[in-house]
Amino acid sequence: MVELVPHELCIELLSCHRRGCSHILGTSFRHGDGMKAQVDTYLTHLAVERGFSGNTIMAYRNDLYSLVEFLGSNGTAKDWDQVNANLLSEFVLLLQSKGYSDTTRARKTAAVRSFFSFLVEERVLEASPANELASPKIGRNLPTALTEEEVTRLLDTPGKLNTREARRDKAMLELLYATGMRVSELVALQISDVNLAGEFVRCMGKGSKERLIPFHDQALNALQRYIDEARPTFVSDTKEQALFLSRRGERLTRQGFWLILKEHARRAGITTPTTPHTLRHSFATHMLRGGASLRQVQEFLGHASIASTQIYTHLTDDHLREQYEEAHPRS
Repeated sequence: MVELVPHELCIELLSCHRRGCSHILGTSFRHGDGMKAQVDTYLTHLAVERGFSGNTIMAYRNDLYSLVEFLGSNGTAKDWDQVNANLLSEFVLLLQSKGYSDTTRARKTAAVRSFFSFLVEERVLEASPANELASPKIGRNLPTALTEEEVTRLLDTPGKLNTREARRDKAMLELLYATGMRVSELVALQISDVNLAGEFVRCMGKGSKERLIPFHDQALNALQRYIDEARPTFVSDTKEQALFLSRRGERLTRQGFWLILKEHARRAGITTPTTPHTLRHSFATHMLRGGASLRQVQEFLGHASIASTQIYTHLTDDHLREQYEEAHPRS
């Protein structure tokens, strides 16, 4: 079988959905290919109905295909209704013996649970054998955020270079920190997504959910200068509508932005590990410290659940503790 990259997989799944591949639901399969076909139907559901990203779908595909191969290797289950809790526990133990990290094993376990829940919802199975499947306990790592002084140094660095690339980089960094967008959302922007007069940007988040995010005057000035002075020099095809372009006149990639950020962080003398997500974390942390509500920050970040935003309260709590210890006469 030809291995598909995530976006190609999504396209294939969507194509399958349009061709009516969902008819395999409820069918009893008697061989490994049939079990994988059932998995593919589940992946189609994730892509079409739940809007999962290509990377997530590929990870789930690999996780569930490895389960099918495990079941085939011992020959005890040729269909999903023959799988029981003991077999799934053996699969989890096998993952542990192979040295997978707790995080990876937890993801694979979550994929198995979700898949069997889907089979129950579609009435392929009466009950899920994965309900009691044990999963490693994982502590959630707090996100890394730059200090406000570090952010200022980072954003000022491109301005010291009088090049078209520097104007582009300045606009990207200012916009990312001004809005808290994901890097995938940043590089996906079209020219029409930016409203300079209204000082807001329209971006498409996870699950194809659109949101409008305001930005401040410094981001506006950087964007205006890039669009007026620099972007026209990058354009090689007048039909290209991407906002941020590479030297070849093509849409800048996430990897390309990461290399740009890494270089400017180095030039700014920032020793804190800095990734595109670091600016998103910094935005959220600084907004909360500045008085924004958790609900507001949730909307800016595009989190479906406020629980995802609450992790930043740990960072602001640390800041409050520092302020308390500096201000209280008996601390």
